[in-house]
Amino acid sequence: MKVLLIGGTGNISSQVSELAIKNGVDLYLFNRNKQIEFIPEGAKIIQGDIRNEEEAAEKLKDHSFDVVVDWIAFNTEHVKTDLRLFKEKTKQYIFISTASAYQRPVENFIVTEETPLDNPYWDYSQNKIACERLLLEEYINNGFPVTIVRPSHTYGDTFIPCIFNSKKSRWSVIERMKRGKPIIVPGDGTSLWVLTHNTDFAKAFVGLLGQEKAIGQAYHITSQDALTWDKIINILGETVGIKPKIIHISTDFITSCLPEWKGELYGDKINSVYFDNSKIKELVPEFKAEKPIKEGLKSTIEWYLNHPEHLWIDEEWDQTCDRLIAAHQAGIQAYKENCNKLF
Repeated sequence: MKVLLIGGTGNISSQVSELAIKNGVDLYLFNRNKQIEFIPEGAKIIQGDIRNEEEAAEKLKDHSFDVVVDWIAFNTEHVKTDLRLFKEKTKQYIFISTASAYQRPVENFIVTEETPLDNPYWDYSQNKIACERLLLEEYINNGFPVTIVRPSHTYGDTFIPCIFNSKKSRWSVIERMKRGKPIIVPGDGTSLWVLTHNTDFAKAFVGLLGQEKAIGQAYHITSQDALTWDKIINILGETVGIKPKIIHISTDFITSCLPEWKGELYGDKINSVYFDNSKIKELVPEFKAEKPIKEGLKSTIEWYLNHPEHLWIDEEWDQTCDRLIAAHQAGIQAYKENCNKLF
């Protein structure tokens, strides 16, 4: 089976690439060849920029594939480019959507593929929903062989999962623990969240490749373990031998101070969710999420410790945390002082 991954070296896709090679897939990666360490031995590289359609068409002109997967399509313009490039070149096109496309706020915390797609908070999710609709129209009207996959919060060696962390350096939350500083958890820390290890995700995803029954269908792929955010942060601290100092700050307060976090919090991580994986297990019966979070996070921390170039804190984010905590505590103190004046 000849498979093309557009991207293929990221947090999730690198494990898919590795497992696909192990399973005998004739794997091609179309990317700018910037992350060489995450390219598995045996993968064939087509170096280029998929956003340069003319260049991409030239480099792909002599190829056709059984499966094409675009890991880096984030809006309808990206998808339209893919439609022009691959309409006659693949038997299956897999679009990577997101589980944050599901209805927010949730009406039923048990999520199935039939849960409505409606996220008014996050433009990232809204763009993915628009892509899904465009692709399903192409499937219905023109027979374009699309399969939609909706990952949720997936982590691995290179990605430290957290509800509130720097986007520039994922190590920042660990370094903040090491400095003895409080770790902000939006809300009260009791909402339930599902983390999936990328090696587990890869097992289900590779099982989808080339599956005719998957054409015209959408699937999410997650683990079955739901933990509170406080529990996740405490396990993360355990991996580095630290008991984290957790401080709970309301999401309203955080997003009033930092409106850029509204999408990721209200549109995703503060919601209690649990995913019903019956649909993917019916198609890929061998899929089972087996990596315990303690084992997964231990592996993540070990990777970081073996790559010291990633052991740095985003000082701007660290200072933002300090300011948020100070403002939150000042508000509480002001209320108490006001009450004392009244009574």
